[in-house]
Amino acid sequence: MNCCVENSQRLTRRLQMEFFNSYYYVSLFFMYVVSVLGNTAVITVIILDYNLRSPKYVAVFNLAFADLLSSSALVPKVLDIFLFDHPYIPYNDCLTFMFFCHTCSSIQALNLVALAYDRLIAIIFPLHYQSMVTHRFMFSLIASFWLFAITITLIAAGLLTRLSFCNSVIINSYFCDHGLVNRLGCSDITPSRVVGVLASVLLLGLPLAFILGTYCFIAYALSKISTRRERVKAFKTCTGHLSLVAIYFLPIIYVYCFASTIHPNARIIIMSLSAVIPPMLNPIIYVFQTQENKASLKKLCKLKEESKIATIS
Repeated sequence: MNCCVENSQRLTRRLQMEFFNSYYYVSLFFMYVVSVLGNTAVITVIILDYNLRSPKYVAVFNLAFADLLSSSALVPKVLDIFLFDHPYIPYNDCLTFMFFCHTCSSIQALNLVALAYDRLIAIIFPLHYQSMVTHRFMFSLIASFWLFAITITLIAAGLLTRLSFCNSVIINSYFCDHGLVNRLGCSDITPSRVVGVLASVLLLGLPLAFILGTYCFIAYALSKISTRRERVKAFKTCTGHLSLVAIYFLPIIYVYCFASTIHPNARIIIMSLSAVIPPMLNPIIYVFQTQENKASLKKLCKLKEESKIATIS
């Protein structure tokens, strides 16, 4: 009798898990589709509308491109691994997967730095904004971010090729995470571990510190504004960026701070969602809520409608 009850409980838990997994992966696919459509729309609007060719929108364009690349590099492979039961990945493919995931994630963090700098100059030095935030400066900044992220990620992934693996080859993650792959090595992992820690500091810690520092200066500058209405108006220009920062960094901070108390499966769910939700919400929060982009979208839709009417007539 006890055996039957135990088997029934196991079957119930298994069915509940399968039910949860099916909804989770459907949600993941839905978020991926929304992310691709949203970021593609942002890129298209910025390319087509000449009014959005300002230095700020160079950074916005780069963020949309990085989000699109990040989602496309991550979600299809995750769905293939878990949904279609393909748990094994060749070692070279694992390193390639790792390179794209970490590079895109790093660019997302560094791009938030560029947008934070844009808000800092716009609020503290509004009269010098045109001379301090130029196209040349923003292009140079974005290019340096890509070069920096690619270099660090290549070094980190390259050091893994020196390791030998003699025990488990199971990675308890939703992708080939550098830290977890590194821990599987049974040779000297010190150089790889040092580079991994250094990369985390340079590509996550410093960007977050810079962003928090800029908002300390912005808060101080806003406190000097005489009227409450002007302070609120100036602060509203920062709400979109602050939302992106919170959505991107809070799940990472939570997982790092409570790593020992979080169940491995819960960690996988939190980190996988934190990698998919920001690319989905970025176009909605930072782009489609601004008056400039609403006007551009209406303008483009109107032109498209007029061209249809002209073609029919």
